[in-house]
Amino acid sequence: MKRIALLGMPNTGKSTLFNRISGASARVGNWPGITVDLMSAKILIGGHIAELIDLPGIYDLHGFSEDEQVVRRFLSNNAVDLIIVLLNSSQIDRQLSLVLQIKKLNIPSVLALNMADEAKQSGITIDTESLANDLHIPVLSISAKYGDGLPKALQAATQIINQNQTATDPKVISQLLQEDHQIEHEMESLIQHHVQIPTTFTDNTTDKIDKILLHKWFGLPIFFVAMFILFQFIFTVGKPLQDGLAWALSLFRSGLLEPIFASSPAWFSGLMLDGVYNGVATVAAFVPIIVLFFLVMSMVEDSGYLSRAAFLMDSLMAKMGLDGRGFVMMLMGFGCNVPALMGTRIMRSRPMRLLTMLVIPLSLCSARLQVFIFIITALFTAKHAPLVLFTLYVMSFLTMFLTAILFQGQYKNTEPFILELPPYRFPTLRQIILRGWHEVKHFLVRASKFIVIGVVLVWALTNFPSNVPPASAGTYAGQIGALFAPILDPLGINNQLAIALIFGFVAKEIVVGALAVIYGMQGDALMVHMATQIDWVQAMSFMLFTLIYTPCLSTIATLRSEAKSSAFMWLSIAWSLGLAWVVSFVFYQGARWLGY
Repeated sequence: MKRIALLGMPNTGKSTLFNRISGASARVGNWPGITVDLMSAKILIGGHIAELIDLPGIYDLHGFSEDEQVVRRFLSNNAVDLIIVLLNSSQIDRQLSLVLQIKKLNIPSVLALNMADEAKQSGITIDTESLANDLHIPVLSISAKYGDGLPKALQAATQIINQNQTATDPKVISQLLQEDHQIEHEMESLIQHHVQIPTTFTDNTTDKIDKILLHKWFGLPIFFVAMFILFQFIFTVGKPLQDGLAWALSLFRSGLLEPIFASSPAWFSGLMLDGVYNGVATVAAFVPIIVLFFLVMSMVEDSGYLSRAAFLMDSLMAKMGLDGRGFVMMLMGFGCNVPALMGTRIMRSRPMRLLTMLVIPLSLCSARLQVFIFIITALFTAKHAPLVLFTLYVMSFLTMFLTAILFQGQYKNTEPFILELPPYRFPTLRQIILRGWHEVKHFLVRASKFIVIGVVLVWALTNFPSNVPPASAGTYAGQIGALFAPILDPLGINNQLAIALIFGFVAKEIVVGALAVIYGMQGDALMVHMATQIDWVQAMSFMLFTLIYTPCLSTIATLRSEAKSSAFMWLSIAWSLGLAWVVSFVFYQGARWLGY
């Protein structure tokens, strides 16, 4: 099988190109010589089945960041038949050095100059034919976002693949990578002869927007107001979708599943309906809001605004021993903590990386978001719901900032902060839909593993021993809840919520499903019942604890792998548990003291 590597600098549209070529067939795989997972997909090119591997974005093959080391180790241990090098056309004068480094490795290559539309708007013209003659590799202008020029680029790649050249020996590549290449003069000569860059770019729209969004005093308030408006939009649009799906799932149970299991043994019917179906269906009902959240956030991310947020936050982050990149990783953590932890590889300073990894698990990830949406919908009015969710996001930031301040002395950083601000862009409808589908797929995968297993275990704990009433104090769940009562009672967290928290350690999505199983209800009935079991103070205390306490098992495993330290992993677990208890205790006892 042929092997094609996709390589480029960060923010060149590499992931967009990979997704456009691979469609929905991407998977995560391990590769010889490296300890991290890379995205790959099987594609048909030139009559060959080829493996397309998406390598981390790097600035230099000879750099010292972990991503750069990953690329070097991959090329040194795996035979590659073709490298597709992706550059940003509007920044070719700063990125061409990577192509020259790849050339020295003698691996067949194709140079794809992405974002050709933006380069044209900026008045940059590139003579691709003469540049190809000097580089001795195919050079094509493309737009991965819209697909322009992609067929020609793939045709050029096909011609190279069909030549059936023998892949360069990885051992030879390993030797070449050890050499220090002096290519600055060669790069300047190529730029001078083949690229025309105007002294002043013709498109100054980005500068005009930045005058407002990067304002010294108003930049940060605008950012937080924009985030609040987004939450308001998500709740306003998502609530009817959630209610509709919950109604459909309830109808499916009463109209189809209950008649099917009517003649089954009571224990089996209870397991399938009150256990598996109630648990999974309750979580599934919140998928529309989760998808809507990621659709909106994908537009914010791809627009280039998050890079501006990192720039705005850098001075504040510096006081905590972090920098703007750490803020970007925090924002990534709001989607999922795992890729955010892996993203810290771009940091060359190990103390900076460890401090960033310590704060990322405190990000309000999408799994926690499902729990909060459920509790907020059940206990708070539509008017107050966006404000409560916004408050939880603010608390997430505050706990991260507090952690950074307290531990910055232990993890001192001396690395300077360098950030390149991309131009503002608007993602295509295809990109938005693909992002939404990715989140739905992610949920389905987790539902088929952690959530189903979790709700089945919760059902067993709340229904056995069989000689006591379900979900009573005499069940195994009741006994476990009683065991933790002295610790959680001061926080207003009852035995039922305690069981949900315990299983939430495996995956936070299980929390909502566990509550459905514990109370034997789903949908609106479960929400109404929850509102009679706890008040808003208990609900808020529970959500604060869920926000801060130990992240999911996947995050813990990634933390251990990325930090390469079990002691650091246990420090993270102990700190988050202790902080969660203190914050929830102060809130709950304070609210009760004030008479709420």
